[in-house]
This record gives sequence, C-alpha cells and structure tokens, in this order.
Amino acid sequence: MAKPATATHRVYPSSIGVPENNRQALIALLNARLADSSDLRSQVKWAHWNLKGMHFIQLHELFDSIAAHLEDQTDTIAERTTTLGGVANGTVREAAAKSGLKEADLTASDGASMLKFLVHNVAHHANAMRQAVQESDDLGDAITTDLFTQLTRELDKDLWFLEAHLTTA
Repeated sequence: MAKPATATHRVYPSSIGVPENNRQALIALLNARLADSSDLRSQVKWAHWNLKGMHFIQLHELFDSIAAHLEDQTDTIAERTTTLGGVANGTVREAAAKSGLKEADLTASDGASMLKFLVHNVAHHANAMRQAVQESDDLGDAITTDLFTQLTRELDKDLWFLEAHLTTA
C-alpha cells in the first residue's frame, strides 16, 4: 500500500527581493492554490470523459477547454512557487490531501449535473484565488499578486461560460 502524501516545505536560496519569511508564507499560499487547481483540473477532465446526453459535444469541448486553462494555470502556480525558492507540492496525492474543493459528483453523467458541481468548484477556486490576491498583496509581493489576479480573471471567464449553460433566457 502507498504511503500518504506528505508535502515538502523546503525553501531554497533565492535572490528574489521578497523577505524569506514572506516567501515562506507565499509558498504556502501558492501550494494551497496549486492543490485546488490540480484537483479541479482532474474533476473537469473526469466530467469531459464521462459526459452523456444532450449537448454532449458542446460541453465535452467546453470542459476540455477549461481543463487546458487549468493545466496552464497549474503550471504557472507551480513555477512561481519554485521561483520563490519553494517546492511545488503538485502530485495527485498531494493535491487530493490538500485540496479545499468538494469531491466531484461521481454519480453525474448528464450535462446539467456535471455543470452543477463544476460551477460550484470553479466558483470556490476563483474565490480562493481572489482571497489569495489580497493575501499576497499583504505579503508585499506584487508579482504573485498579479499572477493571482490574472488567474482569477481567467477563472471568472470560465465560470461565466459554465453558468451560462444553466441560465434560462
């Protein structure tokens, strides 16, 4: 049996102009968002693979597009973590152990059910990113603040695309 995931909290030397104590807090913040991003990407891919019913191709392609956005965002978060001298705790097991998201509705198969849990979890992730904007700003790292702002903007757009399918005109 595999051992439970344990996150690594090493910090490597860095000449980045952020105080070490702040870097450690930023690395922890980035790793928390990395866990959510990795988890969310896997949930979106699960929905993409298992979708059935009306509007299949439209939602199948939308889910794949959102998963691709999350893949890029996950990489950006992990690379910022290591740029600050940290270790990106991004294995599947680490993400599962640390994610703040609800589990996907594994009984879902139709578009409406898939959209319901995805809207909830994308919104949760976007709002956690929004909070990370403020926290990173409080830690004096404008670059990480900008990163979180950009990712929040992208997540808000994906959320809009998902919610639009649930809204009646």
